Amino acid sequence: MATAVSLVAAGLVSAILTLPVSSTASSARPTEPAVISYDQMQALTTTIDGAQVLPTTRTVTHWFGSIFDPNNGVTYGYNMVGADPNNCSGAECDVTVTVDIIPVNVIVDGESFNGSDVVDATLASPLFALNDYGSAPFATVPGAFPDEPFFIQGPGGVLSQNDAGNQLQLQDATMRAQFNKTGSSSYHLRLNPVVRDAITIVVPGPMGLMLQNPGGVRFADIDIQWWKTRMQNLNASLGYIDPTHLQIYLTRDVVLYSGNNPFNCCTFGFHGAGTFLHGGPEHGKGNQPVQTFLWASYATPGLFSRPDGGTYWALQDIHGLSHEIAEWADDPFVKNIVEPWLTATAPFFGCSSLLETGDPVVGIGFALGTNIYFQDPTPFGFQCADGYYHPEDEVFLPWFMRLAPNNISEPTQSPSINVGRYSLMGDLNLFQSFHEPATGCD
Repeated sequence: MATAVSLVAAGLVSAILTLPVSSTASSARPTEPAVISYDQMQALTTTIDGAQVLPTTRTVTHWFGSIFDPNNGVTYGYNMVGADPNNCSGAECDVTVTVDIIPVNVIVDGESFNGSDVVDATLASPLFALNDYGSAPFATVPGAFPDEPFFIQGPGGVLSQNDAGNQLQLQDATMRAQFNKTGSSSYHLRLNPVVRDAITIVVPGPMGLMLQNPGGVRFADIDIQWWKTRMQNLNASLGYIDPTHLQIYLTRDVVLYSGNNPFNCCTFGFHGAGTFLHGGPEHGKGNQPVQTFLWASYATPGLFSRPDGGTYWALQDIHGLSHEIAEWADDPFVKNIVEPWLTATAPFFGCSSLLETGDPVVGIGFALGTNIYFQDPTPFGFQCADGYYHPEDEVFLPWFMRLAPNNISEPTQSPSINVGRYSLMGDLNLFQSFHEPATGCD
């Protein structure tokens, strides 16, 4: 781990099932969905596959760093996407990664949940469109956490104050704030979207069903292992797959269940890496192609979010996509290990040793940009949309590494003993556990 590195796949499923990459819609009439309660809908994410570290240039542009954790005396190595903020200069600090957006149209119980329907909304979102990150009009506040209502809409304020006036994409703003490369810095991580043809997947009866929540929002609920294999198959079969690109499989209102229990849900995204290129691993004599990819669902307002800025207010539209893109950027090969952490805000992730920057703050976010898509009330008349996009907050490297003071990241919005912020939202995240380094699992 002592040199600039990349990887070759590990932990691949040994037998990948055959999958047609297109299909026609079923002519069967949609069935009446089963009803699920809000308290059964956990907002979950996961990872898939991973990669061992070997020298290679046939993957996304990335850099290797290491950092000392003073809490346990361990030096951790990590790979991140982009240029090394500590050693680049001028134009070499400005990296653009091409993103293949692959809409996936899913048919469950005769009803379609089309990723192609949310392509325009995704392209117009802060993920790819430019915005000023100097302030945010609204942000998540605790509410009655851990009781409902929690993670509700609250007032906004100063966000990334040192980038005020700069027009940036979300992940660019996040990485700049993480390493205090704001203002006039030439440091950038830009995403260049290329939209590919839609793919249709018809989910067989045993592998998925349609559910309806108390707001009347219908969504597809699919077996997680079956769905993971579908994504692996696509990585192996799509002719345009390029290991230097990020692949985004985009769905709308699709979640996953585990343990053969459709009510044990709802995973709405994952990211991963592997040597899936064009039908399987290629022998590269140390320079194997390694594909990074993610799947996430665009969430119709009201799928997770409650009416009028209530519980999980920010968990709508691009929240899950922003989560997975940020985790891809900070851990592209799913191999970055840190001292174990646990948070009260996301206890369902347990005691984790992964550098998963979105997991600690899932459901916590802020409003940004103008969203003109899918702003109507839910089928039962609940108004959950508010005219904004809702990116997720993202935890920074110094939080995981127990650094205090934090001299790496952008300063907090108000003076702090720890100097730098531990998440993108900084003081806008009102949970004290993100104003100081992570704690352990005891």
